[in-house]
Amino acid sequence: MSERSGNLAGDPFDGRHPTSHERMTGLPWDASYHDGPAPWDIGRPQPAIARLASEGGFAGSVLDAGCGTGENTLHVASLGWSVLGVDVAETALTIAREKADRRGVEVEFAAADALRLDRLGRSFETVLDCGLFHTFDDDERPEYVASLASVTKHDGTLYVLCFSDDGPDTGPHPVSREKLKAAFDPGSGWNVAAIEPDRIQTRFHDDGAPAWFATIKRI
Repeated sequence: MSERSGNLAGDPFDGRHPTSHERMTGLPWDASYHDGPAPWDIGRPQPAIARLASEGGFAGSVLDAGCGTGENTLHVASLGWSVLGVDVAETALTIAREKADRRGVEVEFAAADALRLDRLGRSFETVLDCGLFHTFDDDERPEYVASLASVTKHDGTLYVLCFSDDGPDTGPHPVSREKLKAAFDPGSGWNVAAIEPDRIQTRFHDDGAPAWFATIKRI
């Protein structure tokens, strides 16, 4: 059975303001899960994340920031890692916990604001961001990067898979390599080890959308 975890102590969303994506759409993130699968909810782990796991890319305790309905979280946990998946969407977390129970995967899910990850009161050797970074605008990214730093152990590793602006049929909120690298500069406590072209699978792209896969070290 999965390890059940609800909200953190107190209100994890106390003082939370709508993100730029929520302001743009006029809907909270939770609404993405009310009428069937969200566009990014493909019912399996992202191939890039499955590949990373097969190559031994995860170590120690793992945080999946913006886990959605948990496919990446569950995949990594099924391989024996201690994983916490967090999201702002309670409906997505309910679905994730139901999947964990059906599959018999030991994993933890909790509601959390990605811009206030320090409220978790924990730190992790490996942090995964699959499709969250690109949803924040230029004004929000420094706050998000600092939030990630607050929960990543020194010399820990952050992996970011985000939509790229390089190529046709890009996903929403595409990010340039330059902006991705600039967001995680040494002054913010990070060192970008690599940024490689990749793909993000969605329900609306036959062969996925252009993406960047970044390996970033906490310094």
